[in-house]
Amino acid sequence: MFRLFRIYHFGNFYYICIVIGMRIISRRTLREFWEKHPDSEQPLKAWFKIAKKSEWDTYHDIKAEFRNASIVGNDRVVFNIKGNDYRLVVRIIFEQRKMWIRFIGTHNEYDKTNVKNV
Repeated sequence: MFRLFRIYHFGNFYYICIVIGMRIISRRTLREFWEKHPDSEQPLKAWFKIAKKSEWDTYHDIKAEFRNASIVGNDRVVFNIKGNDYRLVVRIIFEQRKMWIRFIGTHNEYDKTNVKNV
């Protein structure tokens, strides 16, 4: 199980904090997409809320929560958004608790994309 610790120093005291959840880079990409595709706004917000609070340590953890997620290699995971109308590709580094949004688009746009290299 991976956990990222942060140590803070205040005066004579040290505080160790466990970082829970994932840092998602960047929500702005999602917002710009749902401004063009308003029907994707609520599903993307719901995905973001779940992913941000997640304590995923493995791809198995992701599949347990999102059964339709696809693990495509090269640290990439594809999520179906709004009943598979849209596809979201993220790169996940579990040890750093970070997730980068690499692609968001329609199903047709996704089919033209090499998701392992985005």
